[in-house]
Amino acid sequence: MWLAPVLAVGGEMLRHESSIDAMGSTFSVAAYGEDRQKLISAVDLALEEARRLDHKLSNYRPESEWSEVNRSAAKGPVVVSPELFRLLAFCVETSRQSEGTFDITVGPLMRAWGFFKGSGHMPHRAEVKGSLVKVGYKNIILDPQARTVRFAREGVEIDPGGVGKGYAVDRMADILKENGIRSAFITAGGSSMVAIGTPPGEAGWKVQIRHPKEESRIVAETMLKDESMATSGNYEKFFRVGRRIYSHIMDPRTGFPSEGMYSVSVISPLGLDSEVWAKPFYILGRQWAAKHNPKHFRIFMCEDKGEPVCAWLQ
Repeated sequence: MWLAPVLAVGGEMLRHESSIDAMGSTFSVAAYGEDRQKLISAVDLALEEARRLDHKLSNYRPESEWSEVNRSAAKGPVVVSPELFRLLAFCVETSRQSEGTFDITVGPLMRAWGFFKGSGHMPHRAEVKGSLVKVGYKNIILDPQARTVRFAREGVEIDPGGVGKGYAVDRMADILKENGIRSAFITAGGSSMVAIGTPPGEAGWKVQIRHPKEESRIVAETMLKDESMATSGNYEKFFRVGRRIYSHIMDPRTGFPSEGMYSVSVISPLGLDSEVWAKPFYILGRQWAAKHNPKHFRIFMCEDKGEPVCAWLQ
């Protein structure tokens, strides 16, 4: 863990920054407070929450509760913790609302395309077809009374990649607020972030959205205050075949990486909502997003028109 010094700000407020590696990303917290020890303790507790969730929700850790579901739910109902049940129920409902474009059962497709632990490769069509029959949120059967999850067929595999970081930054924000922090910024790998309040003397936390083809170029700036932002972009993980780019953002309905978009950034009150809804807006495009954009959301899209065409959704 990197530990930054606690600094006096304006003679009154103190700033503390720290980070850890979890969920394949670096989770960082910058927070302000008046009491040195309370500030350090709150940030440490928030980062420990990211570590806890990494152990609970990882599909790379065989001992995690998430991995146990993947191992056993096709054989019969698996009793899960209330926390995991609520998260899975949220995912299933979001899948329904997004017409199946957000779907945590994409695990078999991510493996077929080489994105599970690598940078991707072109699979045989038969491999995609074979994986596709195992994909679909309707294969997740939840029993609220027994608090169990069951898979409808063998080979179903849930993937936390589209939900874990958004859930984690929300939980970290809750812990900071429970411990008296009223000004903080949390980020997970730069793709999921939550702002609590504002920095001292500022109107909000300034964030930048990068150009999808030029990392050093900024296409938009905005301010976050008690909001979250998440970005899905085809530049995060991809491979090329000729001039064509195949990214890790999979369309669960077709079994192929989604095309027509470079990146989508979603700003909403919760990190979980920002992260999960970035994928449907990416896959379904501007017209669908304009029609189905939830209240209190702001959406920035970089569409693929040969070159990126980037603008806020009106």
